[in-house]
Amino acid sequence: MPRSLGLSTIAVLHAVAGGRRYGFDIIDATGLPSGTVYPALGRLEDAGCVRSAWEDARVAHEEKRPPRRYYAVTPAGSRVLAEAGERFRALGREIGRARARS
Repeated sequence: MPRSLGLSTIAVLHAVAGGRRYGFDIIDATGLPSGTVYPALGRLEDAGCVRSAWEDARVAHEEKRPPRRYYAVTPAGSRVLAEAGERFRALGREIGRARARS
């Protein structure tokens, strides 16, 4: 499990957890460029947070498009996402307290 993930990688993990299953769909959901999304998916897969599988090439051929690689969040990825959410909520609370003091 990764020690720390950047905001863009967390956004990609969140998109996959939200049902976005393939690259272009994740790009649309996050607004991140492909040069950010695909490396993040690779890091997440290497870390065991997502798993992937290629669709049947016949399906893609029938739909006249390249095969898609579909991603799914693993139980470890769900835990990482929950922990990241808590860290971001804590950061938000701290920012709120700092604003209140100034």
